[in-house]
Formats: sequence, structure tokens, C-alpha cells
Amino acid sequence: MAAPAEPGHSPGFKKPPALLRLKRKRPGRRSDPAAPAEAAAAPAPRGSAAARRRNPFSSLDNAPRRAAAAPQPPAAAPAPAGGDPSAAPFWQFLEPACEKKPPGREEPAESSDILSLSQDLHSPLAVPKAPSSPRQEFPADWSIKTRVLFMSSQPFTWAEHLKGQEEAQGVAQHCRAAETTLPRSVQEPRLCTELRCAFQQSLLYWLHPSLPWLPLFPRLGADRSMAGKACPWAQDEALQQVLMSDWSVSFTSLYQLLRARLCPYFYVCAAQFSVLFRAAGLAGSAEPTAAIAPTTRGLRQAMRTEGIEFSLPLLEESRARKQKNSEESLETAEGLGESSSAEHAGEPAPSDDDDDGNFSWLEEMGVQGKVKKPDTISIQLRKEKHEVQVDHRPESLVLVRGSNTFRLLNFLISCRSLVAVAGPQAGLPPTLLSPVAFRGGTMQTLKARTVSGRARVQGGFEDVFSLEVLGPVLPHALHALTLVLGPAQRGSFRALLSPHEPSAAFNTRPASPQEDVQQDLPACGLHPKTLDQLSQCPTLGKSSLRLLEMKDYTYTWKA
Repeated sequence: MAAPAEPGHSPGFKKPPALLRLKRKRPGRRSDPAAPAEAAAAPAPRGSAAARRRNPFSSLDNAPRRAAAAPQPPAAAPAPAGGDPSAAPFWQFLEPACEKKPPGREEPAESSDILSLSQDLHSPLAVPKAPSSPRQEFPADWSIKTRVLFMSSQPFTWAEHLKGQEEAQGVAQHCRAAETTLPRSVQEPRLCTELRCAFQQSLLYWLHPSLPWLPLFPRLGADRSMAGKACPWAQDEALQQVLMSDWSVSFTSLYQLLRARLCPYFYVCAAQFSVLFRAAGLAGSAEPTAAIAPTTRGLRQAMRTEGIEFSLPLLEESRARKQKNSEESLETAEGLGESSSAEHAGEPAPSDDDDDGNFSWLEEMGVQGKVKKPDTISIQLRKEKHEVQVDHRPESLVLVRGSNTFRLLNFLISCRSLVAVAGPQAGLPPTLLSPVAFRGGTMQTLKARTVSGRARVQGGFEDVFSLEVLGPVLPHALHALTLVLGPAQRGSFRALLSPHEPSAAFNTRPASPQEDVQQDLPACGLHPKTLDQLSQCPTLGKSSLRLLEMKDYTYTWKA
């Protein structure tokens, strides 16, 4: 029943009391205009199911449970007497969809299934099928790992609470590059001093600069983790110059060790990109190499200006693959398809000498002065659009070889974009990471902790033990840890690897497979087996290891 119209109000306007009376009216009587408002406002009998209505704003948790086993449509939603479905409340059309949802009492079971799914990662049944066949050695992975989780059915109690003498022995073995030979299987790992010392030795690395209150790795995208930290050099240019001078000395020291083959490799982690320097004989290359990723067009142009010769292996490989596919399509194409493919294949390589010839038709038409020609920068960007599109991507990896690595050293020392000028990393030199000692370097230890728990299997539950290693896990450290865990865990363990994604591009092959490499790095500080692994040509491309499993002393992996 509509409220009487008043001056200044629309005839369809209803006052709140009249609107509430309309909402209280039962749906079966809405089409009867003779029904009085008082009868509509009368409460329906509690025992009648036809008058019972469900609260549309109630959640599923506090909804009344139905006595019947089979769900029935709500009786409070009969069609109006006039047959017009629009006269029924809108929530009655939503109720059937709500009834199809599982009741609230089943939600704990779903959450427990999710919990069991995460626990199944510790179960052998949850391990994804590795595409590789079992081998005695896994491929070298040049990406830096931020976290490695080892899991095994054997406990890791031998890695807990190292004695002071064992820690000191591990540090001495690391500094002296001593080789530790362990048996194939250790019966009592907790009582094996050699094993615990080798474990301590595998956790050590060298860092510069050393600022304990700042996370110095990773540097790419680390502004949020560094925000709010004390940075006294941010507004002090004199302090920034001192830090940069000290960093240049350490950087030069590392490069000299690399050229003398006393350091196998090291990383330079800046706020915008990372650099991996490798000595001659590593990664299948007979000369020193340096890989930079990710890069931008501006950085590459600055390197060209300084006379640094480099290549883009991933981009060149992509171009060669596209050219090969286009040639194959040309061979199979016929008629018009062949000519169109030929035109399409010739488009991406415009000549640099056609800048003026492209606008010769304007002179022929006599409108050369009336039409604005694009400037030289726009023309250059259009020619290099394929190169610009790969900026900040793995395909932008730059590879520098031979004597050009020394030019790269001088370029990085004087490069202004190497150090951020604003933000939490302003004025902070890049991070240097090395497996061996160098001038100005500080010895650091990876954080390791053991965790035990139970995981679901088909027959019930089983005990699962894990060892978590945090920090910048360098390539040699990952291999050294596997050499220790193999005998300790009786040749059976699994590892979940979390790589620093921008560094995955370092797995690109720096040399052709036919290149003859003479390995001569006896005093580089690495275990001979680790050195043999890192000397192999990379096979992972721009991906990195995600899963590594040892079973019966053989490896399978997934990238």
C-alpha cells in the first residue's frame, strides 16, 4: 500500500514506515490489493513452513540445519498468486545457489585437506616426476639460491650444536682450502667429527661490504626490506666516497685473483643488475667471462661507447631459431604464401643506410617541407625495437669474454648507475660475493636449522626430517652440501631450491660445445669434484634447478 502523496514529493515516494509494512507483507498476498496492511503485518504461525523465511544476510555457519537428508527447495518462496516472479523478494532467487554450497560444518575438513597437501611435500608421493634420468652428478647451476630445504627420512641431528673445536676446524679447512674425504656411508653421523667439520666448511662464504644491520642480498628489488634501516651515508657524500673507494679496492682484488686462477668466480650484485665473473676453464670457456643480467638499452649503449665488445646469446639464439623456422616455412610454402612469407622474413632487418631514402618519396611529391619527418632518435628506437623489448628480461643477458672483462672492470668502477642515487640503497656500493677470501672481504656463515615433523602417506604418517639453509647459497656451496649429505643420509635425500630469479639467466652457455677447454684451477679453493662440476658447460639455459633428489647415490632433478 503506497503512502498518500504530499506536496513537494513524488507520488511514488514511500515513507519508511510504509516501506517496512510492504516488506512484512507475506509474498502470497502481495497481489491482493484488498488485503489490509494490519493483516499483512501480523506474524505468521511458527509451525507453518510456508511462512518461514530465511534471513538473506545470515552466513552459512549459523544457518539452521535441515532435518531431511535430501535438500528441498525453501517453502517460503512460492510463486505469487498473480504469477509474476518479479513480485517475489530478490533473495529468494539467490537461496538455491546458496544451498548448493557445502555447509559450514564441512569447512574444517577442507582446511585440513589443504594442510595435508602442504605436508605431502615431505612425502615421496608428492615429489613431481623428474624429467632427468638418474646420474652420478647433477648439472651446474650458476643461479644464487636464497633458500634450500633438504628433506630425508634420516634425522639431521648431526648438523645441530656443533662444538667450538668443530667450528674452528671447519673455518681452518675453508681458509686453507683443505679437501675432506668422507666414506660412502657414515653409520653414526652425530659422532663423526670429520662430517661435522665438513658441514661447517660448506656453509662459509665471503662478503663485501659487511653491514650486519642491512640485508645485502638480494639487492634487486630489496628497497622494501631495506626501508627504515639506518643509512648514515645517504646524506654524506664524503662517506659515500670512502665506501666506494674501499669497494673498488675489493673489486679489483677479486678480479686479480680471478685472472690468476686463485678465485674460480665471484658475483657483483647491484641495485639494478648483477654480474657473474668466471675464471678461464669454468662453464666450458677457455677464457675469462663475465655475464650481466638483467640489462637495459642504456647500459648496453654505454658499454659500446667504452669499447666493450659483448654478445646477447639468448637474443641471438632466439633470432637464429626464428630465422630457421622462417626458412623451413619458405621451403614448404607455395604460390602466394611463399611470397608473403618472404616479405615477412625480410622486414625485421632494415638497412642503416636507408634513413634518407625512406623519405625520398616526399621530395618527389614536393611536400618535403610541409610534412614533419621523425627525428633521428625515433628512427633509431624503431630500428632497435626488438632489442629494447628485452630490457629487464632474461633475454637481455650480456656476455663479455676475454680481455673485454678488464674493460668491464674499469667501466663498472666508474659507472654512475652502479650505485643508486635515491631510495633506501642510495650511496650503498654493490655486494661482492665470493667463495674465497679477498682483500676487504668478511667471512660469513649461511644460516642452517633442522626441523622434524610428520607427513601423510598412503598407510598413515611417517617421520620426516628437514634441514633448511638460508642466505646466498652459491653454486659451490650447493654442491659441497650434497657431498656432505650423501654419506650422512645414506644416499637418500631431496632438496627444494628457491633461486634468485634474475640470476637464473647465468646458466646460459658462454661458449660453443666444440671449444677445447684446458682446466687448470688446482689452487682455486674448491673441492675437486665441485671444480669438475662447475667446469662443465651449462645445460639449464635460462632456467634453474627447482628440485634435486638423491636416491641410491644417484641424482635426478627438475628445472
